[in-house]
Formats: sequence, C-alpha cells, structure tokens
Amino acid sequence: MIHQLSSHGLLDIKIEAKGDYHIDDHHTNEDVGISLGMALAKALGDKKGIRRFGHFVAPLDEALVEVVLDFSGRQHLAYGLDIPTERVGTYDTQLVREFYAAVASNAQMTLHIRQLDGINSHHIIEASFKAFARSMRMALEHDPRRMGSVPSSKGVLTDEQALSGQSMKEA
Repeated sequence: MIHQLSSHGLLDIKIEAKGDYHIDDHHTNEDVGISLGMALAKALGDKKGIRRFGHFVAPLDEALVEVVLDFSGRQHLAYGLDIPTERVGTYDTQLVREFYAAVASNAQMTLHIRQLDGINSHHIIEASFKAFARSMRMALEHDPRRMGSVPSSKGVLTDEQALSGQSMKEA
C-alpha cells in the first residue's frame, strides 16, 4: 500500500522496515505510519506555499472511498471503513486504522476516511490508500498564489511542541 501512496500521490517514498513479524505485523505497521507522518511533518516545516486541504473519492470495482484531509497542525482521525474480513491474505485488517492513526498523529493532520460503498476487503483498503494518496497530492501541491505564505488566516499551522517531541505535560 505504500507503493500506492508513492504512485498516486506522486511522492518519493522509500521505506525499509524490519519488525517482529514472527509475533505479528502490528508494531511494524504502526512504526511505518509513525515514520511516514514524522517525515511529512519535517518535510513540510512551516507549510508555506502548500494548498493545505485535499480531498478525493476513489473507486475500485464495487468499493468507493472518500478521503478529506487538512494539514492543519492538529491531529485528528475520523475513520469510517467497514472492512468485512479480519484478514486480507496474512494482513490483519485492523491495522489499516492503526496505520492511518499513526500517520495523522505524527503528520499533525486532520484526516477523514469514509467508505461510501464496497464489500470486498481488499478493494476497500486499496481504494482508501489511493484516495489518501490523491488527497495528499492535492494538499501538498504548491499554490502559486500562496508562495512564501502559510495557508492560514492565523499565519501558522505548526505545533512546534509536537514537532520537537515535547508533550503537553512538559510544556
């Protein structure tokens, strides 16, 4: 699915992950989401010049999934996929939500994922990744009318505490 993000999002992504697969895929799946989210946050910095918002509805056969996102500097996940099987091959389908939660949290983005139709687990998951990729592509594109400015009426979209790894308790 990372390939879907790279291909449809036009993102240069290369991830090499080693994990405790002999136990399960949970930690590796989550760690990849954390790493991707952190890389996005670092690459975007103050977010000057980006469009900020993205949305896309992706069909894959009978499945239809909508993703709407905002690189707002605030983390939130609204997850609305109803994946009917527990596994696709050996992949635990509960990990789809864990991946998206890790990315949204660490990229400091608001992420809404809604399944509009679909009964095939593989199609639902793949459509969600394609819609996520195209939404990110839209949000991350440079807006020629905003070059040099942050796409916010407040003038800031970055939580410096979160980027530094400092928790709210430490502040």
